[in-house]
Amino acid sequence: MASFHAVYYRAPDGAEPVRAFLDDVDDEIAAVLALQIERLNLLSDQVPHLPFPHSSQVDGELRELRCHYGRQLYRVLYRRSDRLLVLLHIFSKRTAKIPASEIQIAKDRWDDFKERMDADPRTPPRAAGHDAP
Repeated sequence: MASFHAVYYRAPDGAEPVRAFLDDVDDEIAAVLALQIERLNLLSDQVPHLPFPHSSQVDGELRELRCHYGRQLYRVLYRRSDRLLVLLHIFSKRTAKIPASEIQIAKDRWDDFKERMDADPRTPPRAAGHDAP
């Protein structure tokens, strides 16, 4: 059973917005969010999505990972690309519905990811390996 692998979206300038968000929050909150993100690595073709309330569909193939720390809610927006789950955007949720602006950020990042992955020659969205330049 081949599992999926969650990866951070990497912008053309090398920035990783989801990783940067996690680096900027309190260590305890970051640990809780990272643990939830790690659950995505348990998914496979047989179990393609975490069940509600852990995850839900947002728009088309865009999904949200629903996280919380105490009463504070966080959402990680992601999409699947073959065996990868691309973590596109993370934000602190303050309203009942996900704001359209947050969804648009994830969609724009997905469009950038796909454009670079489909280019000839392909421009990888991230370096291979943990210590790669």
